[in-house]
Amino acid sequence: MQVTPLNDQQLIALYLEGDERAFETLLNRHQQKIYTSIYLFVKDQSLAEDIFQEVFIKIIDTLRKGKYNHEGKFLQWAMRIAYNMCVDYFRRTKRRPQVSPTETFDIFDILQVSDDNAEQGIIRSQTHDKIRQLVDQLPPEQREVVILRHYADMSFKEIAKLTRVSINTALGRMRYALINIRKMVEEKEVILQ
Repeated sequence: MQVTPLNDQQLIALYLEGDERAFETLLNRHQQKIYTSIYLFVKDQSLAEDIFQEVFIKIIDTLRKGKYNHEGKFLQWAMRIAYNMCVDYFRRTKRRPQVSPTETFDIFDILQVSDDNAEQGIIRSQTHDKIRQLVDQLPPEQREVVILRHYADMSFKEIAKLTRVSINTALGRMRYALINIRKMVEEKEVILQ
């Protein structure tokens, strides 16, 4: 007999009835995407960990107060909280987010990649570094859409709602981001393979 895993709403209901393990399951299910997205915005591991903890404190607080509405999906709701906390952080410090690896964390370590030989691995790593550098050079609104779409795996509808713009604006920003990346590749004669 195969046991179907509980969905997010069921886990939330169990948690509100006092089952702490239900929240742990919910956290384990979504922490990778939420943390990764925060990290890609703030580019600092300890800061990302702090914001991640603040996000989950806010989630717990909202759930316990009964203010969570079941209209949307839990992950998108949590990502909205994480995004808003990152935006608040940048407003307070007047910093701009950048996408670049550190010695201890690299988004591409998390992405599923098939096994291949060392040479292909080196080439792929260099390609990812070049793409990340190009993304860093995009205007903030375009960079934001690229991060939310490709790293946080959000739909354009979710991005539009989160960033408070129309879907057409979000799509336009992605289009211009791709045009700008293509232009940079041509101008700098970047070889991506």
